Amino acid sequence: YEFFRDLLPPLRYVNTSFRHYPIVLCAPSAPVKARWVSNGSAVNARANKPPMWREVGIPVAFQVGDPAEPFGEDPERLDGPRYVEGYLPIVRVTYVQGAATYEEEVFAPVRGELAERGAVLVRFQVQGAPGTIEARIDSAQPVHAEAGAIRDPEQRAILLHDTQWTWDGEPSRLRARLEPGCSAVLAVLTQPLPPPLPSVSEARYEEERTACAARWKALLERGARWSIPESIVQDAWRSLVVGNFLIAVGDRMHYSAGNAYDHLYEAECGDAVRALLLYGFTDEARRMVGPLLDFNRPATRYHVAGHKLQLLAHYYAVTRDADYLRVKEPVWAPVLDFILQSRQPEHGLLLPDNYAGDISQQVYSLNSNANCWRGLRDMAVILDDLGEHERSRELRRQARSFREAILAAVAQSEQRDVEPPFIPNALFGVEKAYETLTATRLGSYYDLMAPYIIGSGVFSPGSERETWMIDYLRRHGGIAMGMIRTTPHQGQFAEQPGVNVLYGLRYQLALLRRDDRDHALVGFYGQLAQGMTRDTFIGGEGSRFFHGDHRGRSFYLPPNSASNAMFLTTLRYLLLQDWDLDDDGCPETLRLLYGAPRRWLRDGAVLEVERAPTMFGPVSLRVESRLSDGEVLVTLASPPRRPAKLLLRLPLPPGWKTASAQVGHTELPVGRDGAIDLSSQSGRITVRVRLISS
Repeated sequence: YEFFRDLLPPLRYVNTSFRHYPIVLCAPSAPVKARWVSNGSAVNARANKPPMWREVGIPVAFQVGDPAEPFGEDPERLDGPRYVEGYLPIVRVTYVQGAATYEEEVFAPVRGELAERGAVLVRFQVQGAPGTIEARIDSAQPVHAEAGAIRDPEQRAILLHDTQWTWDGEPSRLRARLEPGCSAVLAVLTQPLPPPLPSVSEARYEEERTACAARWKALLERGARWSIPESIVQDAWRSLVVGNFLIAVGDRMHYSAGNAYDHLYEAECGDAVRALLLYGFTDEARRMVGPLLDFNRPATRYHVAGHKLQLLAHYYAVTRDADYLRVKEPVWAPVLDFILQSRQPEHGLLLPDNYAGDISQQVYSLNSNANCWRGLRDMAVILDDLGEHERSRELRRQARSFREAILAAVAQSEQRDVEPPFIPNALFGVEKAYETLTATRLGSYYDLMAPYIIGSGVFSPGSERETWMIDYLRRHGGIAMGMIRTTPHQGQFAEQPGVNVLYGLRYQLALLRRDDRDHALVGFYGQLAQGMTRDTFIGGEGSRFFHGDHRGRSFYLPPNSASNAMFLTTLRYLLLQDWDLDDDGCPETLRLLYGAPRRWLRDGAVLEVERAPTMFGPVSLRVESRLSDGEVLVTLASPPRRPAKLLLRLPLPPGWKTASAQVGHTELPVGRDGAIDLSSQSGRITVRVRLISS
């Protein structure tokens, strides 16, 4: 992280009038969401950027000092924003103006009518010298002050305030003059609140703040527990789980909030649901799978169909929820039929499809075919597990035939006169090799689609063609700091290079499956440092390397649930890897700690995982590094469904290697790479690993 942190300015700006990125605030999965501008300048500020950004509520802008200036106007005098305790959606920012330092803290209540109306509670404090704060209301309707509220013509409150504020009706503003150490509180309502109205005070603020922190902590406690001995990673995973519940609307895991992406996309939102599943939120994932099974987008119908089946299959593989599969059969069975009936007799492939969601060129898409094949293959495995053996055998036969047709089309389409050989997404000669992938719009979209092809597994794990695709991305400008690189060739960011981090998920997983830990960690720390905001861990669909200034760079339509899922899923697979390495559709291998950074086992470090779902059942793990004593102690509660291979490999710091490993008095096999074979073990075990200096 330290290596990547200062290579570029941090993400800071968006293409709106308020410029500084927004932070979405609401109760978990609430339909009414507010946006707070991250430099502290406003709640529900106008974006003035249709159709990409939506307007939310009535804007309330904050100014400080005398003469007044917008809070956070000069980033050089701004500190923050930061989350309370490093991850809770209670946000603090401070701003220096003259001799006074202003602190602004904001959060969304999580209960009652304030939560229902999308309220944001705001508290200002001043230190160092007396200070003045103004809250300016930009309402299209006339408003007036009455009994601690700013009301619209229907007497509904659009803002509530404590007694520190005075009303100036001519410019529609509240004003508070504070002595050092004093505070002023208000509540901005995203939707107007009809009478009777609650009062707002410092005491009410503290009550709601306590309830907010407790609600989010309780939510995290429902999932698996991860204790990572690197504080920024620990803060990041918790804030990203919280972040996806801030984006979600009920049972719908949206792609973003407050902008044009505030709805479902099959693959991207499916990845966000899968991340919650892997972090132990199985009940929530169950409910969120349903809307994605119902989702329809005709322009990318095959891409959607394949990812529907893969999402459902992954949910089943982790939960073994046979009842859900049976209840949802009227939804998923027609998807199987749609794929099977769409194969064309002349070559066995699907009908032409969009090259990508934004590229309407109709092509024989390797992405669509490969991912539909994967969906068929996965569902055949599930049908067998459900006891429907005849249906499973027939679907396996169809999937086998489909894969053969895809590989035959690839053999006709691949370009072997370049290094490495180029495997196109658009088959049958339509797409030629790119010297520099991001030099053209189609090449940039190839970067986005290639990981989906790799992740489909249509090329066997570790196969030559899989290697070609990975190497082509690396050697022809498709990767930067371990993330998928793109360059827009139209719109506001035309010719501005950058990354679209979320589309690299399957590239990352392929690296980890291939045991390429170092390259995977480049992407992991690259995203942490340059693919999300500092201290608030907010990502967008894409970000630019140079668009912005020395204080910050631009990124696109934050927040983003799939960007969050990218980091969460990568972290999970750094620690727990459940793989199908023999390519039969059934996982047989569980690898522990294979991708973890060496720094996580520094002397005295403790790493813990509790109740983490895998395709073999839940796993708990505690690793205590005692390098000064020449050992590492590992306590493992192995999963109830025993994998054929259960392997542990410690990411030892430089200068150490594994000498031996024991469970009780039993010596365990240790491979040349330091992997400890636990396949014969079950239940709860303690492994004592003896180390030697290398």
